[in-house]
Amino acid sequence: MEENEFNPVTKPIHYNQNGIECIEAIEAMMCGIDKPHGYHAGNVLKYLWRFEYKNGLEDLQKAKWYLERLIEKYKEKHK
Repeated sequence: MEENEFNPVTKPIHYNQNGIECIEAIEAMMCGIDKPHGYHAGNVLKYLWRFEYKNGLEDLQKAKWYLERLIEKYKEKHK
């Protein structure tokens, strides 16, 4: 298998947009985010990244759920 080929485990098509891997975008984003917020922020990006290619509205709702949770965690920390 060539490096550029899609693989359902290591390189699923729904996590690649215009040659950019979602995991690489999440890793880059994580460099500037506090660890307690990182999990939620990473999931927001993940679900937004793939919604058109995988679960549509369900993924948008998941992204919203994680974003609302992130907002609440952020508010608690920055009272």
